[in-house]
Amino acid sequence: MAALPARSAPPIRGAHFTGASAAANGKRASRRGGGRPYGTGAVMAAAVALWVRTEPPLLGALPLPPPGRLGRPYLRKMAAYARRRAAEGCFPRLRWARWRHIACGKLRLGRGLAWLYFQRFLRLRPAPPPRSLRRAEAEAACGSAEELERERSKLSVDTLQFLLFLYLQQLSRLSLRTALRGEQWPSPAAAAPGPAGKGAGQSKNWNDQDHLAFLLAHLSDMLELLLEPEQLSASSHATSNSLVSYEAVCALSFLIEGTVEGSGTVHPLHELALWQPCQEKNGYSKSNNAFSFPKLESWLRSCLTTNPFGMTACLRSGKKLAWAQQVEGTTRRAKIACNAPVVPEVFPMVIMSQVYKQTLAKSSDTLVGAHVRIHRCNESFIYLLSPLRSVTIEKCRNSTFVLGPVQVSVHVHSCDNVKVIAVCYSLSLSSTTGCTFHVLTPTQPLILAGNQAVSLAPFHTHYPMLEDHMAQVGLATLPNYWDSPLLLGKESSDTSVFRLLPPSDFYTFVIPFEMEGDTTETPGGLPHAYQKALSQREQKVQIWQKMVKEACLSKDQRKQFQMLVESKFYEWLIQTGNRQQLDSLVPPAVGSKQAAG
Repeated sequence: MAALPARSAPPIRGAHFTGASAAANGKRASRRGGGRPYGTGAVMAAAVALWVRTEPPLLGALPLPPPGRLGRPYLRKMAAYARRRAAEGCFPRLRWARWRHIACGKLRLGRGLAWLYFQRFLRLRPAPPPRSLRRAEAEAACGSAEELERERSKLSVDTLQFLLFLYLQQLSRLSLRTALRGEQWPSPAAAAPGPAGKGAGQSKNWNDQDHLAFLLAHLSDMLELLLEPEQLSASSHATSNSLVSYEAVCALSFLIEGTVEGSGTVHPLHELALWQPCQEKNGYSKSNNAFSFPKLESWLRSCLTTNPFGMTACLRSGKKLAWAQQVEGTTRRAKIACNAPVVPEVFPMVIMSQVYKQTLAKSSDTLVGAHVRIHRCNESFIYLLSPLRSVTIEKCRNSTFVLGPVQVSVHVHSCDNVKVIAVCYSLSLSSTTGCTFHVLTPTQPLILAGNQAVSLAPFHTHYPMLEDHMAQVGLATLPNYWDSPLLLGKESSDTSVFRLLPPSDFYTFVIPFEMEGDTTETPGGLPHAYQKALSQREQKVQIWQKMVKEACLSKDQRKQFQMLVESKFYEWLIQTGNRQQLDSLVPPAVGSKQAAG
């Protein structure tokens, strides 16, 4: 076997790995490169450790229970159907038109849900930002639904990997035991609590121990899903003589990666499976380029461990960041951790919890391309002005979150009275009350179960580096579906759970920080009705200023009038809570500055 290309990784058994952090412009080093670090004797003695990759369960498993027809029996039928219809664009790559036919005609899924699964899988696969921008431009240029379908029909996905992606949706099934457990700081051993009816699926998406347990529980089914029809028995199960093709193991690399312990490099599963010292254990036969099913399954189970790049590692051995201040008079202590120093050259992870009554603002290398989890933050204003990979906001109250462009997804769960302002590829929300979302997004916002009084509004702010950051993550201003949500779950027919923010209630948002950059206005502008409302309000201000000027007030009258206006303005600041935000913008004392990083 050729030398394994590599990605830096920490030793598995708890030791820390240190290395150069990724470049600040978001162009992180290649996940793989370099050669074998061992001589032959050391290699022969080394063990292989495998784990579930972070992104498929975190971003691929949608935060809603999957339809019953995405269960194992139907996916097996789909796998057989795809192989039979290979010449029609079903295998080895599945075209959108064929998936639409299978999803709508065979699995009885709605077209919107079928496209949702397809586009989410596409977003998980690495694509250069220019290609994403060209795709967005082509979709925005479509003048009809028919043109849009023709454009989408050019898209295809790896069939076997897509089958695994669909099977992975079972991760989001509700667990009563998980829903009843609780914690404060996001614990690697516990899931986020929630009252009955409020799903706990999002914690499963983050919990790498749940990912491992899920894979171990379903490994046999997943492997059988990838088998060629002649390798299955009459009852559609594997036998002791079944062979797993190399292509199937390549597909399984969508979920699994690993390392040779002590090597400091990471490889996809199929590369490790072909490594000479592993072939006897996993039953690889060079003559037919396939693996023995029982031996491969046994080898996988013996090598699987918890992801050393996941939330568990971030909480236990990640770097603690002193970005937030301790607020006097409260026992709550903000906790922020990242694994960027431990996991160089991959998407980092940042977890923040219990930020309370303060403004936290960061544009940092640590955040570039990061998966961010914001947990139990109350009465705060949080600005994360860097290009991000994904953001999850859970159990937060009375807070505002201003995010840099988010490449894959923003998910908001079990929050009350929060405002989220973001350019993002996708937005989903569950179990929220009284929340407002100012978004620019090329996909329909997903309104899942348990939401009340959702307000959707156009994106309405900017900062100097915004358009540069959008280009880095492949997000354009068109298409923009902020006002066309897709309702899924129990309330799928109840449109009263959301509203479009009335233009009369719309105000622009000013990001109160100085930065270098070229963006000077809201990308894409505002919808006509909202721009008109702002113009009318500006006209009223001008009329009022003219009236004051023409009133010919004396010096004492002007002074008295100014004091009255300032008094009313101060009352308004207190009533709206804006006084707290203004006070929190005052720079901290020299000895208590927020830490860099």
